[in-house]
Amino acid sequence: MFRPCIDLHEGKVKQIVGGTLGDDPSQLRTNFVADRSSAWYAQLYRTDDLKGGHVIMLGPGNETAAREALMAFPAGLQIGGGINIDNAGGYIEASASHVIVTSWVFREGQLDLDRLKALVAAIGKKRLVLDLSCRRRGDDYCVVIDRWKTFTDLTISRQTLEQLAVYCDEFLIHAVDVEGLCQGIDQQLVELLGSYSPIPATYAGGARSLADLEEVTRLGRGRIDLTIGSALDIFGGAGVRYADVVAFNRRCAL
Repeated sequence: MFRPCIDLHEGKVKQIVGGTLGDDPSQLRTNFVADRSSAWYAQLYRTDDLKGGHVIMLGPGNETAAREALMAFPAGLQIGGGINIDNAGGYIEASASHVIVTSWVFREGQLDLDRLKALVAAIGKKRLVLDLSCRRRGDDYCVVIDRWKTFTDLTISRQTLEQLAVYCDEFLIHAVDVEGLCQGIDQQLVELLGSYSPIPATYAGGARSLADLEEVTRLGRGRIDLTIGSALDIFGGAGVRYADVVAFNRRCAL
């Protein structure tokens, strides 16, 4: 199934090449800047019953736009970007279906289970999505944090996914090495997720055509959803029509 997204940077809906968001603005590669608001996109997804999409705040200055999106599609969108135990509950109260957490549950490159358990105690497992976005290092897919710049010692494996599934409702995994490039999905990663994830997972990264959505559905054994960003026509792309992904979901729901 297709999952929509709203990526926010400096208060605007954008599509950014993964891994270029850092402290040096000159390194940032932006594929698209919308002239429509975050609420417009959220209302579009609401109209087409596309639940479970994610709003990602890429740095500061996105709070207002994020909350406007959540208000436009109550309980229909997840939110991530700077989420921690202090603000997670506020986003749930602001109509997010889930909060998406990554960097906060790590310390010095290692998973902090105490932090994760405390967050689950605060908001509940059913409200939590763990972001396990990753990059290749050798033969492994290593989870990366801090705007995808810092490698952790956690790898995507059967053991990891089974261990963490106890604490969350879903996983979100960006394949950072191909994110925003529109050069095709990471098939090996999708297949790994389809084989090992015991809970729903959404893959993002590299999708460029409707065939990629069909491929993720096949490789993921019907259990892995796909987010399409820069290739989608509503984000200025030429590879995938929004109307076609809506139609794909409706066919799958029959």
